[in-house]
Amino acid sequence: MIHAAHTLVASIPSPSVSYIDLGPLRVHFYALCIIAGIIVATLITNHRLTRRGAEPWVVIDIALLAVPLALVGARVFHVLTHPGFYFGEGKNIWAVFFIWEGGIAIFGALIGGAVGAYLGCKWTGIRFWSFADALAPGLLLAQAMGRFGNWFNQELFGLPTDLPWGLEIDSSNPAFPAGLAADTLFHPTFLYEVIWNGLGVLVLLWVGRSAWAQWGKLFGLYLVWYGAGRIVWESIRIDPSEIILGLRTNVWAAILGVLVGVAIIVVQSRRHTGDESSPYQAGREWVSPSALQSQSTDDFVDLSAPPTPEALTDGATTGSATSTVSAKQ
Repeated sequence: MIHAAHTLVASIPSPSVSYIDLGPLRVHFYALCIIAGIIVATLITNHRLTRRGAEPWVVIDIALLAVPLALVGARVFHVLTHPGFYFGEGKNIWAVFFIWEGGIAIFGALIGGAVGAYLGCKWTGIRFWSFADALAPGLLLAQAMGRFGNWFNQELFGLPTDLPWGLEIDSSNPAFPAGLAADTLFHPTFLYEVIWNGLGVLVLLWVGRSAWAQWGKLFGLYLVWYGAGRIVWESIRIDPSEIILGLRTNVWAAILGVLVGVAIIVVQSRRHTGDESSPYQAGREWVSPSALQSQSTDDFVDLSAPPTPEALTDGATTGSATSTVSAKQ
């Protein structure tokens, strides 16, 4: 057992509140962190897609399908990998819907979100892999922001530690391990993941500037980066989890994520050796209004037939309107 009398400056305090009440409405900081991450990811993805030549804010049309399915997938994955939390004697089965209490899995979000994004891309004409590459940096940043929700909820922390950046957890918290001293500190796995994901955002933005990072390969790199970090953080977490062959289910999911990321990079590198010229599927391209040719401005061009020689002769005899006006001047 590791515990010591740590001072506040030698540890990371946990917030004392996780929500605010606005009249009859209770707003959970966990939800605000998730919403803020979704907004930031949407803005970054829109900027990156627009720079590639996509219609501005077409990402909204895709997000209308991807975000709800991602949230559903995230919750379903968590419930299925933590059945002891919700099913069995003395458990409240309705708690499966209490998403504000925490419990969404990024791997489930990736599965559900991928289905929604695929359908959204079919709807809008955007290439799925172009969207995935544009999304990758913003998605990783959104995950970093979402981890602060775990901090507010005092959940998903790691093993006990005597390091100066140990995380304080209220001993009255249901997640506090039984048998440990009240002043025990824990590894701040939320902070480890925030830092790792933040570095990953910089790496993806830098790699994304090269022509190599097309056809889904940048998204593959995202899976490798995130999965590699998650394997480490998940291995030191002490919250209850299903164990398969000695490993937590989320460790297996992270390993699978790394393998899928490597497979995407290898397969797409072999299938596509040239540049991805457009983020749109063939025949679904969008043309910006500013790209219209100036020759199409009929309102400002005289398209009438030129005068005949007879009309010119008559004008010389009777006097043209121009000569008449000149004479009066």
